[in-house]
Amino acid sequence: MTDALVLREDAGGVCTLTLNRPDKRNAINRALFREFRAHINDIEAHGSAVGVIVVTGAGGHFCAGHDLKQPPHADALGWLRQEMLILERLTKLPQPVIAKVRGSCYTGGLEFALSADLIVCDPSARFADTHGKWGLVPGWGLSQRLPRRVGQAKALEMMLTCQPYSGEDAAAMGLANYCVADDALDTKVAELAALMLGNSRHSNAENKRLIYDTDGMALGAGLSHELMRNAGFDPAMRKKGEPIGGAQKTV
Repeated sequence: MTDALVLREDAGGVCTLTLNRPDKRNAINRALFREFRAHINDIEAHGSAVGVIVVTGAGGHFCAGHDLKQPPHADALGWLRQEMLILERLTKLPQPVIAKVRGSCYTGGLEFALSADLIVCDPSARFADTHGKWGLVPGWGLSQRLPRRVGQAKALEMMLTCQPYSGEDAAAMGLANYCVADDALDTKVAELAALMLGNSRHSNAENKRLIYDTDGMALGAGLSHELMRNAGFDPAMRKKGEPIGGAQKTV
């Protein structure tokens, strides 16, 4: 056993960050957030060997949300901003980020998952925004990221009813990219990671940047941004003269 609130495992280019408060359904307190921030700092500074990041939870749950039993920070708004910025930094990492979800993915946990590029779950997953049950409003990006995932009407439904949605529901509405059988979740995430690792890291990073940087732009502005802010070919590809992995060259 370990006292770490966020476990990190690096293997084969995949960095797995596991929220580790299983007895609390991985509810997030300030100590956990600080550990998570330290891992993000390290990946930003020394993560050249990391090609894909997987965020998940220990035990049978992803994350039950913010630990409401912890007293508020003395500078509540300042700390809330720090937490929001940590999740924004997770999104803006050049590596693809996958949220692997089992069990509860509620409120702050849902905001954590929405900060990933892809969400993959199994039928045990339960997604809900319960801010309204506690008289709260989002502060970690849910009001912005959820409607961008599922559309405004569905986001309002989730936020105003506070009802839970199954993994199958999440995949049907586009919240989750995949809902797979409970014994296939690890395999599916590994399969997606392998596909991403088989491609140019330069391309993966630039594709993410273009998508996020142009979010909300009109089509014409987005097309101009893609052309004028284009990072060009992967330098490694120029040297090799062949696709990543040595596959037959196609255009």
